[in-house]
Amino acid sequence: MSDSTVAAKDFIREAIADDIASGRFNARFQTRFPPEPNGYLHIGHAKAIGLNFEVAAEFNGLCNLRFDDTNPLKEEQEFVEAQLKDIRWLGYEPANVLYASDYFGQLYEWALQLVQDGHAYVDDLSQEEIRAHRGTLTEPGTDSPYRNRSVEENLDLFQRMKAGEFPDGARVLRAKIDMSSPNINLRDPVMYRIRHAEHQRTGDEWCIYPMYDWAHGQSDSIEGVTHSLCSLEYLNHRPLYDWYLESLGVYHPRQIEFAKLEFTYIVTSKRRLMRLVEEGHVDGWDDPRMPTLAGQRRRGVPSKALRDLCQHVGIARTNSTVEIELLEHFIRQELNRTAMRVMGVLNPLPVVITNFPEGETEWLDAVNNPEDESAGSRSVPFSRNLYIDRDDFMEDPPRRFYRMAPGREVRLRWGFFVRCEEVIRDDQGEVIALHCTYDPETRGGYAPDGRKVRGTIHWVSADHAVPAQVRVYDRLFNVEDPYDVPEGQDYMASLSPNSLTVLDRVQLEPSVLDLEIGQTVQFERKGYFCLDPDSAGDRLVFNRTITLRDSWAKMQARRRGR
Repeated sequence: MSDSTVAAKDFIREAIADDIASGRFNARFQTRFPPEPNGYLHIGHAKAIGLNFEVAAEFNGLCNLRFDDTNPLKEEQEFVEAQLKDIRWLGYEPANVLYASDYFGQLYEWALQLVQDGHAYVDDLSQEEIRAHRGTLTEPGTDSPYRNRSVEENLDLFQRMKAGEFPDGARVLRAKIDMSSPNINLRDPVMYRIRHAEHQRTGDEWCIYPMYDWAHGQSDSIEGVTHSLCSLEYLNHRPLYDWYLESLGVYHPRQIEFAKLEFTYIVTSKRRLMRLVEEGHVDGWDDPRMPTLAGQRRRGVPSKALRDLCQHVGIARTNSTVEIELLEHFIRQELNRTAMRVMGVLNPLPVVITNFPEGETEWLDAVNNPEDESAGSRSVPFSRNLYIDRDDFMEDPPRRFYRMAPGREVRLRWGFFVRCEEVIRDDQGEVIALHCTYDPETRGGYAPDGRKVRGTIHWVSADHAVPAQVRVYDRLFNVEDPYDVPEGQDYMASLSPNSLTVLDRVQLEPSVLDLEIGQTVQFERKGYFCLDPDSAGDRLVFNRTITLRDSWAKMQARRRGR
């Protein structure tokens, strides 16, 4: 697509269009998404991923995936592979898959150049001492006693750092900028630290590793990135980004910041997500309760719902928090359009159709998705022995309870009218079964004589039912803002004790045997459920993706009524 056909939708697209029109960067456009492989990507990343890849497509440019693999103590190949899988699941394909470690040699040479030019020095202060010398937001920092080392001494020490002569933490390389700058990021930031650790790609070739701020802009420059799109947390880092590139005199991309995506009831801090995993509060990074893209995928969330949400929220200059109900709204909207319907009984109550012949089966037509005619239909077996949900029966029903009760006639979804004739109890008086009769003239749910019933319930044939386990997931945190923790209190206190309920007696219609792992379907009247990878053979495991009730729509209706 040419730039003349792109309609500016936000300030970033306007800036890009202006740069292309003016001939800046020779009218080229290129961006990148640069995650650190120290954890799994989460739903907040979806906005940055989508923005970088979509503007590349809109402006006939390209978007690289570049892993910021500059800290071997925290990064793993598992995270690299997971992040690439997540990006592709969202629907994007990188033009190139690159690594900051590809540029370790060039970054070192450029660091030597800054040392030679008097713009960097080796500092012997500890991490704590450097922090103490940095000052505060209202007080300037103080110079390190090693700041005025000669160029020759700095070159010697830095080369010996690279050679592995010093232990971890003994020395760092710092840029020499301005210890009194109101921007703390410019108060002689650390460029290199010593890490005697094996890197997942470079092995033990290096024992000094660049800091993010040093690697980031220079990697952009090497790759020919035109626009470095970053979240607002990097706004105060932009002067440092520019200083490094200007001091080196190399190709200089343009950094633009935008508001990141945050949600209520969710934490996206990698440190906090790591703690959830390491302390066993969840079953790994892809636990369906996790806000990671892997967790959302396993839960059955369609990637399009995340993309639609990001387009709805748009690009802004001010951080804000999105209500989780809005995400749930987009999930329901997409699944309602695409998910196949099946019938499943979560808490089964046996029903015997006493006037239906024993050993016989009648096959009924059921629509796969009423929102999509092209989805076709399936055959559902009807037999003498059925299951209904216990919630759909009451012996002494209150007003407006239109489901099954003694002497009452209800419609079976896609089936017949049935009437409850007898309630069967065990020795303790618990209801263990219902005896019902059916009207064979009402196949498809309509009576030739025109009589009406108020209630329609779902069911499965017990003679054909497929047993399954269902994991009912709810919010991991039970407070709207898990970050808002009183002083001295651990945010883990906000973990919900009811975020997972396991149902082991679920009975499903036999069509579920044809589902693929990861496929999300609607259990009619119950919600959306995804076939989990833990399924094996005839032992099916489903994760509840989301309920049918759209709380976002109700919230909006209430607000309009104010």
